[in-house]
Amino acid sequence: MKITRAEVDAVALLARLELTAEETETFTDQMDAILAYVETLNELNTDGIVPTSHAVPMENAFRADEVRPSIGVENALLNAPDRVEDFFRVPKVIE
Repeated sequence: MKITRAEVDAVALLARLELTAEETETFTDQMDAILAYVETLNELNTDGIVPTSHAVPMENAFRADEVRPSIGVENALLNAPDRVEDFFRVPKVIE
């Protein structure tokens, strides 16, 4: 697949990029090389290969969700600047 300067200009226009003639030429060559590499990859025989979402096996890194002792209401409110019974009082922010 060969990409043209007009296609690079169209992509640049969509991306709201203003390219110089030299940049357009550079990007045309680079995008052409990328597309040529993708074409090479498309020639690989991938029959029998299971599709994956990651290159390496992934495992869940989260710990088990379990109930654990907490610090309690009294300790949580110990340094509260404004306490009402078992709650924090906060300034009103919505009129």
